Amino acid sequence: MMRIGQGFDVHAFAENRALILGGIEIPYHLGLAGHSDADVLIHAICDALLGAAGLGDIGHHFPDNDPQYAGIDSTKLLHKVMHSLAKHGLKVGNLDATVIAQKPKLSPYIIDMRICLADLLGIHQDACNIKATTTEKLGFTGRGEGIAAQAVVLLFNIYERELRNGN
Repeated sequence: MMRIGQGFDVHAFAENRALILGGIEIPYHLGLAGHSDADVLIHAICDALLGAAGLGDIGHHFPDNDPQYAGIDSTKLLHKVMHSLAKHGLKVGNLDATVIAQKPKLSPYIIDMRICLADLLGIHQDACNIKATTTEKLGFTGRGEGIAAQAVVLLFNIYERELRNGN
């Protein structure tokens, strides 16, 4: 059995915060506002994973009014999601994600994001695709008010795959 999930997240820019995307700190004079570290890319990925598994969404698992998640590193949230998937016998096949931001320029950091995320997802870097685009100065991202991200993941049941392979 294979399952597909999609996720989307948005965060506004904020002063005096680090800009974290895909688990990587990006040098920029603004960060993103949020209860956690506001890693919009990891949040979209978590939602895609949880959705594919039929396990709800990131807000259900990590509510923004719960003090234990205040300022938390989003890679820890992704780790918890991956643990939940493993308990359900699910493994990531691949990820395709897009970060939507007018600024900063993200292309120099894409490889580092892919390496970080592939490791967290337990997949080969070739199965972890991250893209960045602008909105040609249209909308809130184009005006530099924030960043959006969307993600699509494919999950498979590890037990079914093992049975097909004769293991």
